[in-house]
Amino acid sequence: MEPAVHLSADTSKPHPARVYDWLLGGENNYPVDREIGEVLPTETRGNAVRNRAFMRRAVDWLAKKGVDQFLDIGSGIPTEPNLHQIAQAIVPAARIVYADSDPSVLPHAQALLTSTPQGSTDFLHADVRQPVVLLERAGENLDFERPVALSLLALLHFLPDDEDPYGVVSTLVKALAPGSFLILSHGTTDQHPEWKGKIEAAYERGAIPLRLRTRREVEPFFEGLELVAPGLVYATEWYQEGPAPTPERSGLHVGVARIP
Repeated sequence: MEPAVHLSADTSKPHPARVYDWLLGGENNYPVDREIGEVLPTETRGNAVRNRAFMRRAVDWLAKKGVDQFLDIGSGIPTEPNLHQIAQAIVPAARIVYADSDPSVLPHAQALLTSTPQGSTDFLHADVRQPVVLLERAGENLDFERPVALSLLALLHFLPDDEDPYGVVSTLVKALAPGSFLILSHGTTDQHPEWKGKIEAAYERGAIPLRLRTRREVEPFFEGLELVAPGLVYATEWYQEGPAPTPERSGLHVGVARIP
């Protein structure tokens, strides 16, 4: 972990990380965040839970394949089980770096992100829109000459087109060694277009940029990569082991891809 620092969070403005915490039933949020959450479709809470479940399945599978380095960008406020807990339960020596741009995430991370003795966890106050800077700082704790699993979960729909989300992901992926993986989830209303206006209006109310994307618009994030089965699917459909999932609508496209 970085040395304890104190960054001032602006509690007069909502932040996606704190809205997400509220959606998951957390308590590390403020009235401005709850005002957004309360006007979102009720099913949005279910999508937050489905996103966490996808993360658990994907990290568990990758750790069992021997991946021992993870870079989780847009990590949000820690919610157990955290990514490092899942990975280090399988690979105790795993090294995990979390990064988020919200200053209010930092004190919670410093208090809750503890590592196994063999491995390490670290938290960076960093912005995905500055990928080169983020990678340089993450490289102090991760070996980019070896495979790394890059996690971008429920993050990219907060990057509008004019902030070049595809270029950001490309820069991050190109820094990773062959055999690395990209874990990605992205908000969509493909299965429930009737919610699109209500969701966008809620975030617009809090001046939070939101760009929900269709499957066709999510596909380019995986350009040049090798999607593992079952491919780019809805969050409730991504399984590597266990019983077949029950068909269920989802507001997230998800996928895991290997970097050749």
